[in-house]
Amino acid sequence: MHSIFLKNRMGNLGRLAGAACLCSALGAGPVQLHRGTDRIDVSVDGKPFTTYIYGPATAKPYLMPLRTASGVIVTRNFPIGNDASTESPRTPGFEPHQRPLYFAHGNVDGLDFWEEPVFDKYYTDHGHQAYGLMVLDKIEEVKESGDAGVIRARFRLEDPSGRTIAEEIQSYRFQGTAGTRIVDCEFTIHATNGPVVFGDTKEGTFGIRLAPELSAPHDHMTNSNGAQGEKAIWGKPANWVNYSGTIGGKPLGIAVFDHPTSFHHPTTWHARAYGLFAANPFGLREFSKDPNKDGSWTVPEGESLKFRYRVLIYDGSFDPSRIEKDYQQYAATN
Repeated sequence: MHSIFLKNRMGNLGRLAGAACLCSALGAGPVQLHRGTDRIDVSVDGKPFTTYIYGPATAKPYLMPLRTASGVIVTRNFPIGNDASTESPRTPGFEPHQRPLYFAHGNVDGLDFWEEPVFDKYYTDHGHQAYGLMVLDKIEEVKESGDAGVIRARFRLEDPSGRTIAEEIQSYRFQGTAGTRIVDCEFTIHATNGPVVFGDTKEGTFGIRLAPELSAPHDHMTNSNGAQGEKAIWGKPANWVNYSGTIGGKPLGIAVFDHPTSFHHPTTWHARAYGLFAANPFGLREFSKDPNKDGSWTVPEGESLKFRYRVLIYDGSFDPSRIEKDYQQYAATN
């Protein structure tokens, strides 16, 4: 029923001959992981895909950049470390703390893990909220297994005094085909040192910052409900959101899927025309502007909270029925 709805609602978008062959044909080539001192390079079928950066010079770990199977970069071209010097603060949507792909939230026990101290270099409106810091505890797994590669890392979430308020495990599984790249992302917060409170704020949570070619005025956003554009998508629940466009003359797209077992599925989306592509299940009051709503959540001591997303990057034109089919395949996984 849902797929038929999508086909009828978005049929005007077309299913062009160049549309990608997506998740149903995984395993085009082996995944290689190369570990350095503060990063892990990821290649698929011998071609660079992305790099996981987690060194002490960064406030939070991230993947940078994200590429299509044909090698086109779909994310912004900085930062390297905490350096945002390749763009000007006058650039629309400058936001130096927004990494190419990252997981963080703007209010965890009152601490801001979304923005970073680099923010204060360019802006003066952060207020009195203290910044949190993610500190690497251990890289627990770097594993190649034929057509897949897995990275798992454990971090401490610390306040400015170095007190640990919680632990976070980040897990990434990388795969690809001749026309796609896929990252399955899982983030688990463990309340190891007392209860942990996620506050209601729009500043979060699973974020991707896209290349300018996919940003306004080229911000072609569509969600699983058939809504299009920031006004119809921002703050609304959906199973998935897709950005599509053209970079260097090549049609391509990137979709994020919210797994049914992820916290507060279907998540609400902090998806902005300037290129911020984020799933945020906590910002209910801020998204709705309804003071009677509260999206905050307390994780009791000893318990945990899990978030699961798939990132699908594809060469070719946007095909909503195919994206929906791939979402259903992902949703059926354990």
